[in-house]
Formats: sequence, structure tokens, C-alpha cells
Amino acid sequence: MDSPRSPLALPFPHLPAVAGVDLRVGRAGYKAWDRSDLMLAKLARDTVVAGVFTRSACASFEVERGREQVHAGRARALIVNAGNSNAFTGARGRDAVLGLQRAAAARLGCAEDEVFVCSTGVIGVPLPLERGLRGLADAFGAPPCSWQEAAQAIGTTDTFAKGATARAMIGGHAVSVAGIVKGSGMIAPDMATMLGFVFTDATVAPDLLQEMLAKANDQTFSCITVDGDTSTSDTVLVFATGQAQAPALKSWDDSGADAFYAALLEVCRNLAQLVVRDGEGARKFVTIRVSGAVDEASARRVGLAIGNSPLVKTAIAGEDANWGRVVMAVGKAGEPADRDRLAIAFGGRWVARDGCAVPALDETAVTEHLRGADIEIAVDLGLGRGAATVWTCDLTHGYISINADYRS
Repeated sequence: MDSPRSPLALPFPHLPAVAGVDLRVGRAGYKAWDRSDLMLAKLARDTVVAGVFTRSACASFEVERGREQVHAGRARALIVNAGNSNAFTGARGRDAVLGLQRAAAARLGCAEDEVFVCSTGVIGVPLPLERGLRGLADAFGAPPCSWQEAAQAIGTTDTFAKGATARAMIGGHAVSVAGIVKGSGMIAPDMATMLGFVFTDATVAPDLLQEMLAKANDQTFSCITVDGDTSTSDTVLVFATGQAQAPALKSWDDSGADAFYAALLEVCRNLAQLVVRDGEGARKFVTIRVSGAVDEASARRVGLAIGNSPLVKTAIAGEDANWGRVVMAVGKAGEPADRDRLAIAFGGRWVARDGCAVPALDETAVTEHLRGADIEIAVDLGLGRGAATVWTCDLTHGYISINADYRS
């Protein structure tokens, strides 16, 4: 994290220890940097895991392997490599993942498919196994680290460490949910959007945990976009160690299931928003609220069309209330829309209604809102009850500078 800290950054919160999770970091030296770049999470026996992954047709072997592993529903360790995505690397990339799994499994005395591996960074360069093994040995020999240190180790172009936490009551017992995430660019919703890892001491059945994660993902990680580009490595994993004294959750009907899901949703939402706040070159955090769509899915697609529009994003960067660009984005979304029912607002002030500009609009207050760091755009399609919220950021020259020099 050598880049200047994002002006939208938030302080790293206090995350509680989660029983059954042992965090370590090590130095593999994947790039020429003086920092830890491998994170190891050792997990209690019988830890349950759920995951969502990128839909990229060029996904890394880590993603392909992870998809297979979550079906078994158990995990003993997580290894995260930073600086090298190991995507588009053929047999050498596959062998590196399997080598790391084999080494960790031997140390932990578990099955190799209980060791999850995720990688992030440059595409097309095989992960050097010897460096990975060195970093893994370093992590195994290191003392336990903090959540913040773990979050810093998995970052690439991130400018600040990202974490979130929440609590829930199950059967009169408190359970903790804590998570870290990395992501700054190559962010577009397509099942995950970056690398995110959530841990809880609750006991949750594998099928239920998978259902809860998929549902939470649809409302959080799949509702953010920085640049419209879906990574080859996008992964979100949730690990439930079962170390709390709370009763086990086996179905949505169990007492405490709704409370636990609410906590999981809160953590996922906060992590997703932190990724947008660290969008490469971002200066403004943008919330897009779409209502009046034919259904929720349609509302989200309209919101993403707005959030992915370079013209909308550059207008926000320029603090220009150019609502015509929002009209354009709604029209190109491919979703039901009626020009003469459409309404658009910036910062709670309607600038367009019924297919035309609001008469005698004084843009002074709107312009003042756009000069702030937190921007709100509301769109009412006037067709139904479908609603969704999408989060994005502005598009500045800083994004170009970061990505033009990414490999150098």
C-alpha cells in the first residue's frame, strides 16, 4: 500500500478475535516491496465454508479449485497471495496452487482440499512456488497478527486496510462476524468483485451458510462497481468455526437465523462500500438509488448502467449536475423505462421529472452537493415497485495513472 491514502478512506475498525481463527502473515517476495504479501488463516477443525466466485471465462485456477472445494463445505486453512493473480498461467499456475495446498495440509494434518488458496495481482505471470513456500513457512513460524495486519498483507493497489464487524444473538449467546477485503480496481459485480474473507464463530450448516452468502452478495458485493471490469480472481469466502456456545443454525426457520444473516449482510455491505471508497483515483463516493423499476433485478441493472458510465462518472468528478448523462445511462441499460415517467435527483433535489428538466431549477444547492465527497443520485422509473442501491465512485485522471503504470 505505497500509493497515497484515498481521501475517502475510513479508519480501520476494532475487530474482535473470532474463536477458531488464527491469523499470520509472511513475506514471499512476490514483488519488489518491503512488506508482508502472504496471509495465512488457520481454522479450527470442522470449520464450515461457503463461497461465491467470479463468472469470468478466464478465471484463475484458484477460482476453479475453490469452486470445487466449497462443495465439500469444510476448511482448515486459507492462504492469500498478493502481487500475483496467478491467472492465465496454465500448468505452472495450477502446480503452484497444489504445492501450497500440499505444504499447508502437511503442517496442519488435514486434507489438501481443506486448504483454500486465493491470489491477486498481475495477470499472466505464474506464481513462483518457491517464493510461496518460503512465505508460507514464514507465516507458520510467525506470531499471530492483527486483523489490520492481515488486511494490509492481502492488498495490492489498495491505499488503506479494510475491515468490518458485527454481532448477533443466537439462543441468548453472542456470536461475532468479522471480515477483511481487498479491492481497488478491476471492480465490477459478477458474483464477487474482489477478494473478501468473512469469519464467524457461529455454527452454521454448509447449505444454509451458502444460501446466506449468495443472498448477501446479491445486495452488496454485486452492487458495487469502480470501472466495470470483472477480475479473473474475484472470490468471497465465509468461514464458520462453530466455536461459540450458541445453538447451531440449520435452516432459516431457526431462532437467531435472521439475526445472524443481518450481521453477515452488514459486514458484507460495509466491506463492499470500502472497496468503492478505495477505487483507484477516486475522490467521490457515489450512492445510486433506483426505484420504480419493474422488479429488483431490473433496478439493479439500471443502477449499474449508471454507475459504470464513464460519462456519468466524469461528470461527477467535474462536479457537473449533467442529468442528461443519467438519462443516457438509463436508456442504454436494456431495461424497461419510460422517458416521460423518469425522474432524477442529485442530493435529494429533483432536477428532472416527467421527461424534462424541472422548470426554473436553481442548481446552486445541487452544485454545492456535488462539491462534497459523498454524492447521492436518485432515479425513479415510475413503472413498478422494484428498487435497488448501487455504489460507485467518480472517474479521475488518477485511475489512468495507476493503471497505465501497473506492471512497472
